[in-house]
Amino acid sequence: MRAIWKGAVSFGLVNVPVRLYSATENHDVQFRQVHREDGGRIRYRRICQIDGEEVSYDDIAKGYETEDGDMVVLTDEDFADLPSKTSREIGVTKFVPADQIDPMWLDKSYYLEPDKSATKPYVLLRDALETERRVAIVTVSIRTRMTMAVLRVRDGVIVMQTMLWPDEVRAAGFAALDDDQQASEQEMDMAKLLIDQLAGDYDPAEYEDDYAIAVKELVKAKVEGGEVQVAAAEEEESGEVVDLLAALSRSVEKAKASRGETPAKEPASSGSGSTKAGGKKASEKSSTDGKKGPKKSEKRAS
Repeated sequence: MRAIWKGAVSFGLVNVPVRLYSATENHDVQFRQVHREDGGRIRYRRICQIDGEEVSYDDIAKGYETEDGDMVVLTDEDFADLPSKTSREIGVTKFVPADQIDPMWLDKSYYLEPDKSATKPYVLLRDALETERRVAIVTVSIRTRMTMAVLRVRDGVIVMQTMLWPDEVRAAGFAALDDDQQASEQEMDMAKLLIDQLAGDYDPAEYEDDYAIAVKELVKAKVEGGEVQVAAAEEEESGEVVDLLAALSRSVEKAKASRGETPAKEPASSGSGSTKAGGKKASEKSSTDGKKGPKKSEKRAS
């Protein structure tokens, strides 16, 4: 594993330097949209809804839609004035009984590894949490956003789990069940009997994602049977270069036009990729080289 964050757990006068690792990973089966006839990847263009023109990444901003449907465009200067934190501290605010934390409030999980010089205070915090059967409520800044989290112990390691804000947890939207809808004594006895029949301890090894396994076996059978669209992979590999060149060419022409120079005639494209999505993959790469942006996953360590 590779550390995604470095900082320190702070409680009282104790400071424990730690490294943060993602404790979970997504193994969902991923599919791509392709052309049924030849397996070619389907690309999407960034089109402005108002003028119908394709928009480059440099011209894309964040917009907040109001309740009336109006759009408020926010600039980098606007975001610079918003409250943000870049602290490397995991600050403990309170130690609470573990049973007071509803699992619904928990979000992303991380392992905390101590620096070699901080093993003793790390073990002290770990053992204290276990002995007192409490978890630590903390605040932590990840990617400039301050969030709440809990520290708890799992298999001898301190785990940090980020928490949802109170207004992010929905209340049940349906009417409360009527108290007069009580089961009969006979029905309750049968329910208890069924529970007793199915009672046991939880063993994660007893469960597996049968859908993912079936999909992988299906794909393996098709590969072994020769049902593979080789052209799709070649299209994706060469498309990135073509799309990048096309994007660079358009940038040069745009720069010339801004100086009043006559744009050169655009060369014919050598592939269909440059006329479709404008090289989404390559554009994303080039845009993220210059500035950091949000990533999907580390959806919500966030």
